Amino acid sequence: MEQKMGTALKYGDNINTDIISPPQYMELSIDAAAAYAMQAVDPDFAKRVKVGDFFVAENNLGSGSSRETSPLSLRYLGISCVIAKSFARIFYRNCVNVGIPALQCEDTPRIQDGNQLRVDVLQGIIENITRKETYHCDALPEHILAIIQAGGMFEYLKMQQKG
Repeated sequence: MEQKMGTALKYGDNINTDIISPPQYMELSIDAAAAYAMQAVDPDFAKRVKVGDFFVAENNLGSGSSRETSPLSLRYLGISCVIAKSFARIFYRNCVNVGIPALQCEDTPRIQDGNQLRVDVLQGIIENITRKETYHCDALPEHILAIIQAGGMFEYLKMQQKG
């Protein structure tokens, strides 16, 4: 898994799954529902995301329901990695299950919206190119990396069955 480069889309504490993926759009397909992602706090979010960008938040990212539509919407829009100071456990796991690296980093308060980042998921290093700073985060365990590299849990299990 190579280094990833992109722009930080930054949010604060307690961004829950209903904010990321509003429940009134749950019946839509992921491609249709993704257009409403983060609408309550950032109405232009879906238009701002470019493939490879990073979703950055503070404490307790992803609390709320256990549905996978939140990380699926982020992945559909092109988010390459989710970075937070702390995660709700089920959201963290759902990110992994859909193939999005989720990195826990104590230094997310130093990252600002629009900062250009280079993220090395294997080493657990975030380089803030804009601010000329480097942050260390928890590197992902090998078994989690294998799931992400396969494209998510479903693809990982299919690979395991083949061989």
